[in-house]
Amino acid sequence: MRESTTEPMNDSATATELTLPAPAKLNRMLQIVGRRADGYHELQTLFQFLDHGDTLQLCLRDDGEIRLTPALPGVPDSDNLIVRAARLLQAESGCRLGADIHLTKRLPMGGGLGGGSSDAATALLGLDRLWRLDFSLERLAELGLRLGADVPVFVRGQAAWAEGVGERLTPVALDTPWFVVVHPGIEVATAAVFGAAQLTRDTAPITMARALQGGAPSWSNDCEPTVRSLYPQVAEALDWLGCRAPAMLTGTGACVFARLDSQTKARHIMAELPSHYTAFMARGLNLSPLHAALGR
Repeated sequence: MRESTTEPMNDSATATELTLPAPAKLNRMLQIVGRRADGYHELQTLFQFLDHGDTLQLCLRDDGEIRLTPALPGVPDSDNLIVRAARLLQAESGCRLGADIHLTKRLPMGGGLGGGSSDAATALLGLDRLWRLDFSLERLAELGLRLGADVPVFVRGQAAWAEGVGERLTPVALDTPWFVVVHPGIEVATAAVFGAAQLTRDTAPITMARALQGGAPSWSNDCEPTVRSLYPQVAEALDWLGCRAPAMLTGTGACVFARLDSQTKARHIMAELPSHYTAFMARGLNLSPLHAALGR
């Protein structure tokens, strides 16, 4: 390995390998303010990164091939966001280089932590560096939006107030507490949540300033009542965590989280975790670890 780092890289012109983080995100709040004619929902949300996530190792190839290991169960390469991101970047740049990509997967699929979107963003930024394309963040974010609504926030790398389908981003500075994130062992289907008849779709829009002024005690997730109804395991996880600290759903779930004032409190909750749950504790971040690693 000629270069493998998660520290800021000042001289990456000769890099043939990079090892980069793909961090989790939390929706610190989420409200649904309407539904568009095309069926997509209009959202208002606050995105924040965590110092926990997947890892991608990118190794340069000179034959144009994109090879991902290991394969994700039930996800062919043609549907995998990492492979799609790499091929999209090749097509847009005309680059004839390729890459071997090894994914260390820590974030659960269907967990509401943005794992697939984060992996795609890391592939875009990492391959831009590895292939020496020097695309702007704006251009990479535009490509990311073609892969999914959550990809641009990971590309831009700053905690953000988001509107539209989540693609209109305004950087914000949020508090950076410790979190305990609990996964109840199931996968939530986002389409099922957004297609549910009981889902609230007409919450009154608020301004970013009002949302930030209210702070964490006033934040909630409009998807939570519907997910509670459709997925009893998520409801049980929310109730268990909520007995120990105020708990919320992130995205459409299945993961739930609690904000803690200290690492010690987070550790105490982790020590009480039932054996049928998986969980991690992490610090909230306003700058993505990916951007810190790349020095962008």
